[in-house]
Amino acid sequence: MNNGDMQVDMKHATHGISTSLVEVTNISPYGFWLLIGEEELFLPYTEFHWFKEAPVGKICAVELHHQEHLYWPSLDIDLSIESIRNPDAFPLVSQVKPLC
Repeated sequence: MNNGDMQVDMKHATHGISTSLVEVTNISPYGFWLLIGEEELFLPYTEFHWFKEAPVGKICAVELHHQEHLYWPSLDIDLSIESIRNPDAFPLVSQVKPLC
């Protein structure tokens, strides 16, 4: 290498590759979309009511566990991916009772 030329090892370049296995891609008044690998799933608030009043930052802070479960630590919500794909097979009933 002469005159300040630099050699770059392109074998280690990762441009354009997502390092996140799960991410929130859109939030609407009706629910939000999750991209899990290459699969996009919609979580409507009518089925997943815990998220309706949650701040955007807390909805976006989702973790993928064991390739089958999603966890929102700041909301203490844990869902199997299959329950999102097929919510009728998993009756989701909150145990939280209103204070009033």
